Amino acid sequence: MLGDIIVQDVDAIVTAANESLLGGGGVEGAIHRAAGPRLAEAGAAIGRCEPGDAMATPAFDLDPPVRHVIHTVGPVWEGDSHGEDDILASCYRRSLQVADELTARSVAFPAIATGVYGFPPERAAKIAVEPSGQPRLQSSAYGWSPLTSRRARFLQPRSTGNSRCPLVVRGRDDDLPLNAAG
Repeated sequence: MLGDIIVQDVDAIVTAANESLLGGGGVEGAIHRAAGPRLAEAGAAIGRCEPGDAMATPAFDLDPPVRHVIHTVGPVWEGDSHGEDDILASCYRRSLQVADELTARSVAFPAIATGVYGFPPERAAKIAVEPSGQPRLQSSAYGWSPLTSRRARFLQPRSTGNSRCPLVVRGRDDDLPLNAAG
């Protein structure tokens, strides 16, 4: 199923940010272009975000129901010699914690760190999603549990360089196994 993170029917979208939160390429660049220049201004006002952490800004010019952008900085892949798996898991955990703080009841995730940061996509998928396609990581307040509802969408880029971020929706909201498409 093709999708586009900037038009998902969710309260918050997660972007795989750089540490400055000022925008960049890939999915992050597309989100910044769609949200408008105030997104970078808000990122600058927040300041630096460390790898594995997450911070939120308003969604600005993104269409409702998206109200928030959650920025998380993934690890640069160095062969798992610097705790990259733990940092990536922290990105998902912290993003869900921030979503709880915002009272966001739905959130869409890109495949964090699998673009220019070079994290192996199959390995990243195993960190984010159980083999059954259910989220591995949970958040307490809004039941981000695989047993409660379909509130998290995990998205993986199908191609790069397209400002519309064509994505394959995987996991909770479809019946495809994680490695079935794209």
